[in-house]
Amino acid sequence: MTENDIAKAIFQAELEVHKALGPGLLEGVYEECLAHELSEMNLRVERQKMAPLVYKTTRITNAYRMDLVVENKVVVELKSVEKMNELHVAQLLTYLKLSGYKLGLLMNFNVPLFKDGVKRLINGNLET
Repeated sequence: MTENDIAKAIFQAELEVHKALGPGLLEGVYEECLAHELSEMNLRVERQKMAPLVYKTTRITNAYRMDLVVENKVVVELKSVEKMNELHVAQLLTYLKLSGYKLGLLMNFNVPLFKDGVKRLINGNLET
């Protein structure tokens, strides 16, 4: 599957979770339900994936943690906040840069209309 195929499947799964649960729950609840949906679609999902960082001559084994990595190709960062801001975008951009993944999805479940909470980042560029 390509990154775009995976992203479409992730979006469908997230939409299903949002329709079933609605806004207002903790991020961890959405993460667990989304991981379940993706697994049901026979997609490989890693939750809370720790990744290393090399700073000059120092290697930090568990420098950051990505909410979900799907099929070892797409990073999914989940939020349940009143409003996403530039710091949320910067966080995912940093994860993409450090990990080498090409595609990231930033998802805020705390919105009445799910499509309003979705941001797609490709190679450091934001697409809404």
